[in-house]
Amino acid sequence: MVTSTKTALIFGVSGQDGAYLSAFLLDRGYDVHGTSRDAETASFSGLRALGVRDQVSVHSTAPNDFRSVVQTISRVAPDEIYNLSGQSSVGLSFQQPVETLESIATGTLNILEAVRFLDCPVRFYNAASSECFGETGETGANESTLFQPKSPYAVAKATAYWSVATYRQSYDLFACSGLLFNHESPLRHPRFVTRKIAASVARSAIGEKEPLVLGDLSVRRDWGWAPEYVEAMWLMLQHGDPEDFVIATGRACSLEDFVAAAYDEVGLDWREFVTQDKALYRPAEIRAGLGDAQRARNVLGWTAKTHMPDVAGKMVRAELDRLKTGQAEAPLA
Repeated sequence: MVTSTKTALIFGVSGQDGAYLSAFLLDRGYDVHGTSRDAETASFSGLRALGVRDQVSVHSTAPNDFRSVVQTISRVAPDEIYNLSGQSSVGLSFQQPVETLESIATGTLNILEAVRFLDCPVRFYNAASSECFGETGETGANESTLFQPKSPYAVAKATAYWSVATYRQSYDLFACSGLLFNHESPLRHPRFVTRKIAASVARSAIGEKEPLVLGDLSVRRDWGWAPEYVEAMWLMLQHGDPEDFVIATGRACSLEDFVAAAYDEVGLDWREFVTQDKALYRPAEIRAGLGDAQRARNVLGWTAKTHMPDVAGKMVRAELDRLKTGQAEAPLA
């Protein structure tokens, strides 16, 4: 355990990664601050599920409002800034492309410019995304792989990535991006397919026999465990130089594999519950998303410990616990 007297500011603290990162940093002695567009009305359910809500100071901040960002950074005076904010759903980005671009790309640019404007000696982490790569095939994407975004979300993340790189090179900021592949947990929003699957499996396991309607089951993804991935974010800011890293397990599985693993956790045959609906297919879909995190292993000493079958099992067990206890949010499995 590392102890610290540093101050961290997490933009987008109310999401899955914000909650786990908060808990991780608190365990290391950080003074943790987080932002939400309206901190007075936000539920911060993830922070509450992890039992750390009272230990995180929250601030109302709109990342797409430069003045709001400047005020918050000036008030908190952080040593480290983690930018996890912005519209986070690939599927929703096809319906809300303008909001997606503004919340991600403009929000990131405002934080970078605020750090430059205030001349803060701060280390800045930006949440980029594996979606920037588009199709990776079966060889896996690394830090040298070209971007071929296939959704408004991916375009926004790619824009933010290059903004970070430009500010790092032009203004000598300690600014880096993590190109994280899919990472899941019980704190995922219910609209995400992995949480949707886990919740449906749990309800079927207690006797409801709920049908589960999904889109394309043949798509392949590199699924990891979110609590491990926030450690990689932190390690990037402890590194001597600001560099970008791919974070992944290095193993790709189909959505059908994930579904089967989830139902196997409760001894059920997924074929008795699951149907496909082409209305749930995306306008443009990545057939295979696989990451090569060898550089993170070599430079940061980070490696994924939890792989897809265990991820699915942990999420299902957490949903079962939630149903049994009546909790609004599933606890950490």
